[in-house]
Amino acid sequence: MTNSPFSEQLATLAGGCFWCLEEAYNRLRGVKSAVSGYMGGWLEHPGYEQVCTGGSGHAEVVQVRFDPGEISYCEILECFFTLHDPTTLNRQGHDVGSQYRSAIFCHSPDQRAEAESVIDELTARSVFSSPIVTVVVDATVFWPAEAYHQRYYELNPNQPYCRAVVAPKVAKFSRRYATWLK
Repeated sequence: MTNSPFSEQLATLAGGCFWCLEEAYNRLRGVKSAVSGYMGGWLEHPGYEQVCTGGSGHAEVVQVRFDPGEISYCEILECFFTLHDPTTLNRQGHDVGSQYRSAIFCHSPDQRAEAESVIDELTARSVFSSPIVTVVVDATVFWPAEAYHQRYYELNPNQPYCRAVVAPKVAKFSRRYATWLK
């Protein structure tokens, strides 16, 4: 793929705990940044404690800034569907609540069409044994998470949740997408 400095795009994805998604996306070539945050709720300037209760309506998301000349939106989505379980409603593993829902927040009609097409293709190929419950919705205001959540795994690899949950996911992801890594 060619490098195109004028075509940076955003992808905003919710797939459970944002620490896993952020770490994986920050390892991919073509990804300029992956920032943990919140989207999809009604509360302005939500904080982690408010989002954790499920009462703000927000999902934990990662906003990925990428160069489509190096990595396509379709490839971003391919990674997304391998990083979490898109068949569990409001849940990822032991994390339960609407803040852990599977969602694709679209920044354009083209992104919406591509996301819906990817879900249709995965469904037609029966990639998952249960129906995909990922919602495809328009992007709203992105609220960056608190500073201590940014690059959390990188800075806290020995934290128990990171060792037990994030590390195995990132290791599996890195093996699967070894040729896509920076």
